[in-house]
Order: sequence, then C-alpha cells, then structure tokens
Amino acid sequence: MVLKVYVSGMSGNKEVKKRQQRVLMILDSKNIQYDTVDITEPGKEGEKELMQNKSTSNGGTVSDPEPRHPLPPQIFNDDEYCGDYDAFDMANEIDTLEVFLKLAPADTTAVSSAQIELKQENGVAKEEEKKAPAEGETEAAAEADADAAGAAEETDEADKKKENPEQKEEDGEQTSEDKEQAAKEDEDADKKDENSEEKLKTAAKRTTVAPVPARVPIGTGAGTSSTSAQLLDSEREAAAQ
Repeated sequence: MVLKVYVSGMSGNKEVKKRQQRVLMILDSKNIQYDTVDITEPGKEGEKELMQNKSTSNGGTVSDPEPRHPLPPQIFNDDEYCGDYDAFDMANEIDTLEVFLKLAPADTTAVSSAQIELKQENGVAKEEEKKAPAEGETEAAAEADADAAGAAEETDEADKKKENPEQKEEDGEQTSEDKEQAAKEDEDADKKDENSEEKLKTAAKRTTVAPVPARVPIGTGAGTSSTSAQLLDSEREAAAQ
C-alpha cells in the first residue's frame, strides 16, 4: 500500500500552496512514507482525472469555497480515497492520523474521515447538552436559594415586629421600677438627713458644760476665822467679869 498526496505545483491559490506544504511537513515529521503526485506535470493527466473523479471532498478554500473540481491536496492510499486537507488536519488534531491514512494495523477498526468528524460533532453536542442541564439546574438552585433567603428575611422581620412590643413593655416596666426605686432612695436620703440633724442636736445638749460653782476666795476664809476668834475672846471676857 502506497500513500499518495496529490498536489498542484502551478496553483495560483496561496491557500492551496500553504495546505500542501503543511500536509507534507506533518507526514515528514511523523516519518510516514508517501509519494507526491503533481497533477500539473506533463503525463499526469490520468492521475489528475483519478483524483477529480474519486475525491468526494472538494477541498474548498476561503477564496474558492465551491470549486468546479476538487482542489489539492487530496490524499489517497493506493486508489482508495482518504480525504482532503480539512479531514487530514482534523485527524491530526485528534491523533487518529494513521487511521485516517488507512495505515493502522489490520486488527484496528478503520474509521473514515466522515465518521471521525461525525463523532467529534456528536461529542461536542453531548458536552453542550451536559452543560445545558447543569446551567439550568444552577439557575434553578440560585432561584430557590433566593426564594429561601427572601422567606427567611420576612420571617426575621415578623419575629422582630412581635418582639418589639414585648420589649417596649419590658422597657416601660423597667422605667417605672427605676422611678420608684429612685423615689425610695430620695426618701431614705431625707430620713437619713433628719436623723443626722437630731443626732447632732442631742450631742450638742449632752456636751453642754454645767456651771462651775464659784470658788471661795482664800482671803474670805481668813476673815471668817478672825471674826470667830474675836467672838471667843469677848465671851471669855464676859465670863471673867
């Protein structure tokens, strides 16, 4: 089995030239043996007709998306068609190039380029389908969380409204109790002041000093004794007469 790459050495399409160079470069880098067939060379008319008749992909480019005849590069394995540049590049990207070129071992299931592209498209579609439900579930979960949060806030507000009247009543009771306590403290303070005044008055009375009796002068005592002595003398004289 001989791998053949059909190219055009005289093509004026720059994109065709770049594609041909890339195909040959990839095959060389992977050490894959191949034959290059230039359909523009003299004597290659039969090869050109074979390529154009058996190529099922037209190899369209940006400048020529719908060519009248299939554009090179086109890849064949002997006379069996493998695919155009787009199929070749896709197989290289997903690492199935040997299968695409029909060089895989006999026990390996051969997969055509169309099947490779179909599988890839299906894989991308499945991944998108998997992501879509996940995103939908995420949105639904987010909405459910938002609803739950809103319900919780409403419940908290209702609880606060219920608690506020009770709190106000408790505050009112505490305020009246505080006033009564303050009034009692004022009365106790007044009583303490009155008691302290009475105690001060009583202490003042007790500490009043009694009048000290006047002391008899020493001289007065001496006069009294001399008088009594004179009386004794007069009595003695009278008795002697």
